[in-house]
Amino acid sequence: MTTAATAPRIVVGIDGSSDSLVALEWAARQAELTGSTLEVVTTWEWPNTYGVPFSLPEEYDPDADARGVLEQAVAPVHSAHPSVTIQASAVKGPPAPTLVDLSQGADLLVVGSRGHGEFTGMLIGSVSNHCVSHAHCSVVVVRPPADVSH
Repeated sequence: MTTAATAPRIVVGIDGSSDSLVALEWAARQAELTGSTLEVVTTWEWPNTYGVPFSLPEEYDPDADARGVLEQAVAPVHSAHPSVTIQASAVKGPPAPTLVDLSQGADLLVVGSRGHGEFTGMLIGSVSNHCVSHAHCSVVVVRPPADVSH
């Protein structure tokens, strides 16, 4: 019998974008099929000012915002896949290198094809591209279903 300590590990990066939520659902189904633990990760950083002074609202808390994204994303996936062990974390750092670091020891890294902040029309985002090129395990880039209404 596979235990959580020896279970395969799937890491999925999310940012709350529709593409990342499709990737999360795909990763959850894969974890269910393989008996893997699902590690859901979102990252956050303080805004870069590039030397231009500006002030943030006192209540601005990017870590809390990231945890909110996680909670909203993970709750329906946990309900739909109750047998999957899900670990969720908000990590301070840039998304691409953070996901590559977390891919060490993982069996699979799953990312959406594009996230927030990517150029419209790109087939693969910069984070996805970086992960495919540098991850320590296999990477699946999940594209959203084609819009069949057109």
